[in-house]
Amino acid sequence: MSLTNADPVQAARGARLASRKLATLPASARNHALTAIHAALAAAQQDILAANARDLAAATQAAQSGELKESLIKRLDLGRKGKYEDMLQGILDVRDLDDPLGKIDARTLLDDGLLLERISSPIGVLLIIFEARPEVIANIASLAIKSGNAAILKGGKESSESFIAISNVISDALRSTAVPNDGLQLVTTRDAIKPLLELDQYIDLVIPRGSNELVSSIKKGTQIPVLGHADGLCSIYLRADCPIEMATRVIVDAKTSYPAACNSVETLLVDEDALSTVLPPAAEALLQKGVRLRCDGASKAALVAGLDKHQAAFVQDAQEQDFRTEFLDLVLAVKTIPRMASADEAADAAIGHINEHSSHHTDAILTQSQSIAAQFQGGVDSACVFWNTSTRMADGQRFGFGTEVGISTNKIHARGPVGLEGLTIYRWLIKGNGQVSAEYGAGGKAWKHEKLAAGELERYAATQEEWEAVKEVRARRGQGRG
Repeated sequence: MSLTNADPVQAARGARLASRKLATLPASARNHALTAIHAALAAAQQDILAANARDLAAATQAAQSGELKESLIKRLDLGRKGKYEDMLQGILDVRDLDDPLGKIDARTLLDDGLLLERISSPIGVLLIIFEARPEVIANIASLAIKSGNAAILKGGKESSESFIAISNVISDALRSTAVPNDGLQLVTTRDAIKPLLELDQYIDLVIPRGSNELVSSIKKGTQIPVLGHADGLCSIYLRADCPIEMATRVIVDAKTSYPAACNSVETLLVDEDALSTVLPPAAEALLQKGVRLRCDGASKAALVAGLDKHQAAFVQDAQEQDFRTEFLDLVLAVKTIPRMASADEAADAAIGHINEHSSHHTDAILTQSQSIAAQFQGGVDSACVFWNTSTRMADGQRFGFGTEVGISTNKIHARGPVGLEGLTIYRWLIKGNGQVSAEYGAGGKAWKHEKLAAGELERYAATQEEWEAVKEVRARRGQGRG
């Protein structure tokens, strides 16, 4: 990794050249680089946290003067309980995952001695633009190296001390590895962003991590494909058949475990039949955690009657805009789903509200009904749709990805938490023995188009020499025949 103030074209061109070398490195070399990064960051923890503390002090002062949002300070804090340790563990988790490159997931025998394969490959060059979240550098570095991609990173000024400290440590660690120096670059000048977004001849994918304003501006300012989400407006639909203890535990976790996270719940939809049974205990637990509830008329009436004066002050009237707002704070909008002729119709009303109002990030249902849960999970058009668990489960590390580059609400290539698989694409390979297209078609030879299962390559290899070459490549990468 290098800190660079180079001309954006030079930086992007260097990353493109480095990406080609990264794509050919064996898994052992890429894994060695991750081991080196982990050891270096573990050894430098105190220095990095000291740099992060300087960023926090400056950010706190900026927030007090209204120049910075409070939610960014929470995301900036690398010393928050377990956060640094999670960052380090994420590097090891990524290292220990299977190599995502060189996997053949489709194989067709076009004709004797003419084999078509689809093989996983790196995307190429990633441009990551992010606010706060200094751990993103380690996340991106580990995922990019493991997936054979080069990455250019641009962080926000609010965490510049942290970024520089982490990038210097990673840069020193990579000097003893086969990863090219230009394979990871940290851009330090703000005016480099616009020119970089214009370099679609070098940069293959932009991944913004930050506020709605950041993501929206990136999407408007580039022709390069953008992977990400503008909002994390997540909803939970609470049905009356959900056990009180389960509902309370899940909703409290989804709202209070990390309110500034994009997978924190922002809207609670409640069946009318649950207003006097399941909702009050859950609401009381939320109020005890300092959550302000912005309720529609029916839910407010059901709650305030059982609350003391102090608690009732935290139950406020909701405005329509509240159901379209990502609060990133201890605020939760509550809306009633009216009693209808059937549970299916009520579920359809909740589904309709979510599809209309949510950001299609993560939504959940709390119910004992398998059929209603299936209806909900089939009908909600979001990247992650959960049953009887917290929206906070939408996370690459929790999914077993090691870590993630972000959450995608796109419908092309990758959706939901994006880990190694989301940073690979595929290529089509044909292995032949002199065949030409003119041999086939009308009056010529017929195509076989025989679908082959994994493991049949040796049987259909065009030549024994070809198979030996394939085995050699896979041995270097630590892969089997599959």
